[in-house]
Amino acid sequence: MQAQTFYTRDASINAVPLVLICRDEYSRIKELLPLCDKACWERVFFQGEVGQHVFVHDTDGQLNKVYIGSGENKLTEAIAYAATVVPGGQLYQCSQPLPLQAQSVWSLAQYRFDRYKKVTREPARLLVESNMLDSVLIEANMVFFIRDLINTPTNDLGPEQLGEITKQLAETYGAQFNAWVGNDLLKANFPAIHAVGRASVSAPRLLSLKWGDSAHPHITLVGKGVCFDSGGLDIKPANAMRLMKKDMGGAAQVLGLAQWIMAKSLPVYLSVYIPAVENAVGGDAFRPGDILTMRNELTVEIDNTDAEGRLVLADALVKACEEPVDLLIDFATLTGAARVAVGTEISAMFTSNDELAASIQNAAKSVNDPVWRLPLFEGYQSMLDSSIADLQNSSPSSYAGAIVAGLFLQRFVSPQIPWIHFDVMAWNVSNKPGKPEGGEAMGVRAIAHYLLTRYS
Repeated sequence: MQAQTFYTRDASINAVPLVLICRDEYSRIKELLPLCDKACWERVFFQGEVGQHVFVHDTDGQLNKVYIGSGENKLTEAIAYAATVVPGGQLYQCSQPLPLQAQSVWSLAQYRFDRYKKVTREPARLLVESNMLDSVLIEANMVFFIRDLINTPTNDLGPEQLGEITKQLAETYGAQFNAWVGNDLLKANFPAIHAVGRASVSAPRLLSLKWGDSAHPHITLVGKGVCFDSGGLDIKPANAMRLMKKDMGGAAQVLGLAQWIMAKSLPVYLSVYIPAVENAVGGDAFRPGDILTMRNELTVEIDNTDAEGRLVLADALVKACEEPVDLLIDFATLTGAARVAVGTEISAMFTSNDELAASIQNAAKSVNDPVWRLPLFEGYQSMLDSSIADLQNSSPSSYAGAIVAGLFLQRFVSPQIPWIHFDVMAWNVSNKPGKPEGGEAMGVRAIAHYLLTRYS
């Protein structure tokens, strides 16, 4: 499914007007309506609330106007709702200018993952001004790309296929691609990625993409690419394993954001690192009690093989810090504890940089991509203590799981590098306006807005 299916810039086509009515305008506008429109309002008790809509037809029964409630002028939410209730196969034009996010959500609301099941509804198209359409499509295509990756099952998107997709993205935008695969990981000193992924029939790998002018500010993105997580020898129960195709959601966020950066030709030097593995059960699986000597020579005792994401990220983060970096960001579907703390629709953010945190949170508010900062509380460092290694990969305690995971990652990041860690759900658990059930982009629109504001 392509985002451009839902838009046109051709103003010569007759379009059905979409009239947005906020709650405060309701009474005043109602008195000015033609009698037919007023009767339609009254028939459905329309009062301008979000989720309310009125279809007005002409004498031939053709749709000629749609009123959409926007509540307290919540344009994006109103457009997301409108896109799913208006008849498909029509072109629509909004009666007032819309911000970029509201125009993008028109297609995001109609998104359906159609690789395995045909979508029968014809797209409802929106007329967009020529000077806005490119920006709308770049943002919408980023989210479509992320959702498609997460929704694809592991039998069609394992480590090898994720590598091919990263390679194709690099070729599309003239970027440099590299990959360390299988035993080459050991030769290149990526021991944790190899250990986590070696039991799978699909060889583990570290994927790398580089793009742009090295004289520009260096932005590095790291994404957890666990294409399926059985839990390893500390195997998950069946209900916890059911959605584990989405455990590469961090990699999907990073690839989508990289696509956006390159499509926007943002003046930055971009590096991307994705450890792509399957955490499988097999005769060669790593074990609880094993000790790994990491890329930065720290020794890690394996407390739980289901805390594998932080291990593969650690190798990639150390690699990322071996170059001068102006901003380092990682995305990962890392802990259930983060979902307990902030729920499924908010991205948990960790950073020790207060100024950076405030800027990201402001960007998140401006694009309605909710982010909430959790602390990297030093007092919990002892929860990673091991009696026989420098640290262990998880804590036996049931408390502060998301913070402890963040503190583990921090041990593999150079202190002088500005670093942000996102722990995300990457999945909508139910259908909501603009957010269909399934894979979801989380935190990336906030980061995109921040990068555009700072570097454009």
